[in-house]
Amino acid sequence: MAPDGGVCKQVVESHPKHVKYDAGMGKMEKNSTLTKSAIGLGEKHRIPSTNGVHELLECPVCASLMYPPIYQCPNGHTLCSDCKSRVHNCCPTCRLELGNIRCLALEKVAESLELPCRYQSLGCHDIFLYYSKLKHEQHCRFRPYNCPYAGSECSITGDIPTLVAHLKDDHNVDMHDGCTFNHRYVKANPHEVENATWMLTVFNCYGRQFCLHFEAFQLGSAPVYTSFLRFMGEDSEEKKFSYSLEVGGYGRKLTWQGVPRSIRDSHRKVRDSLDGLIIPRNLALFFSGGNREELKLRVTGRIWKEQ
Repeated sequence: MAPDGGVCKQVVESHPKHVKYDAGMGKMEKNSTLTKSAIGLGEKHRIPSTNGVHELLECPVCASLMYPPIYQCPNGHTLCSDCKSRVHNCCPTCRLELGNIRCLALEKVAESLELPCRYQSLGCHDIFLYYSKLKHEQHCRFRPYNCPYAGSECSITGDIPTLVAHLKDDHNVDMHDGCTFNHRYVKANPHEVENATWMLTVFNCYGRQFCLHFEAFQLGSAPVYTSFLRFMGEDSEEKKFSYSLEVGGYGRKLTWQGVPRSIRDSHRKVRDSLDGLIIPRNLALFFSGGNREELKLRVTGRIWKEQ
């Protein structure tokens, strides 16, 4: 017989069919491949991840693997800490009040489990202890990249070839071969500087891809234009390359030289760190000439490989 406890009136339904992984929250997709051949079965005190143990560690609400603190109701039904607040402290299985009872035994069992990286199907074949694999997956070099397009909040992820095809086919991004460029940016009303984003351009150089950004935004109360380059690859490789940008007119010019930031860093993070060519609007209009009523900027640059 179950111990006495308050009975909840409402319960959140369980949806175990498909759940995405969130590295920050420490959750893994249910459909991750787990094979005995990938696990060191002979190592002492290590438990291979069999289906039975795997199912015990699945949260009945979100169907993701549970990490401490793992809670249980008086009847022993377990729940992850994120879903505990979602079900308003009510067990989704028996509807008894959850309280703050920890399932220490299950947490201890998890310590002995060995699991493959979540990105095994993408090329990572390393095996990790249950609790240490989360830290690895946050920085795994095989994890998918986010779409680098800055003109919209795009949710597409994938490897570099996938994203290059996606940028070309879905965002109509211009693709260019070569390590030098000469781009002209024109805007009829340059006084509108509310985060105006020009179309991204991708360059294929040294067999790698680079994203050239140019846009207008508010730097505090000052309207400015900025241009910078991003590297479509790992941040550990970005330092192999350098680039320069130049803009000017009427005998004056601004230049910038730097390292193209990896697309692991978001477009906004790079922009807000001012890691690129910054052009105050008044100076941009001076470079444009004429009656200062139209923006006409020519940005030139090149990419080179460091020896």
